[in-house]
Amino acid sequence: MSQITVAVVQMAPELMEQEQNVAKVREKIREVASREPTDLIVFPELITTGKECGAHFPRLAERLDGSVVSLIAESASQSNVAVAFGMVLKEKVESVIYNAMVLVGPDGEIVGDYRKVHLKGEERMAFREGPRFPVFEMPFGTVGMMIGWDIMFPEAARSLVLDGASLILVGANWESSMKPAWRPLLMARAIENGVFVAAANRIGEEPSYSFPGDSIILGPSGELYSAVDEPVEGYSVARLDLGKVRRVREELQLLQNRHPDVYRKIVKKY
Repeated sequence: MSQITVAVVQMAPELMEQEQNVAKVREKIREVASREPTDLIVFPELITTGKECGAHFPRLAERLDGSVVSLIAESASQSNVAVAFGMVLKEKVESVIYNAMVLVGPDGEIVGDYRKVHLKGEERMAFREGPRFPVFEMPFGTVGMMIGWDIMFPEAARSLVLDGASLILVGANWESSMKPAWRPLLMARAIENGVFVAAANRIGEEPSYSFPGDSIILGPSGELYSAVDEPVEGYSVARLDLGKVRRVREELQLLQNRHPDVYRKIVKKY
């Protein structure tokens, strides 16, 4: 199955109100799935907690087998749709937490998680950096995930594509002050890799930030499939032919014309 329908959901979480936010995510899953025949729904970064939680992040962090994932996975199963969403994830060591995206399948099973590699500003004080860019096999193809600031780094998307991703899901808390860079960066990541990008950005206000939304779905040539243009709660849906990825890459020879032997400085730590 290379034809799939993807939705990006734009919403404002209540700061540190995890139970309320999870309930709202579940409501949005039901709403989108009942109105549109959807295969995959993407939610923003840290949608279960908000961004400026500071010292409260460890309290809000949960494991993959915790109630946050279980409740959202239950809604995914009830609506027969895959769901990607942002949360605070922890491992066995209580003090080690990650800014993560979790992907659950339409059967409610956990497909996997991605832990944000490129932490920005105060995020470094709360979270540990993720160790890698994993890809996940879905019935329709291979999927990768990025979070917020990751889109600033071409190496992130390229790593996912070299491991087979034809669709990259982005969850973001992209700030209003950086809005002019949002679409150009996403378009660049799509075009330079010949990959579909489905990016969900939050809206709303927090003490130090505002968020403009502009959740968007782009094709492998950078073409706009759909978007939520206004900073309001809502969602946007697009039907994607993932077979187009191969056609675009073969036409432009995007991967074949690379010269990794010339790029050695890229992997050196500054």
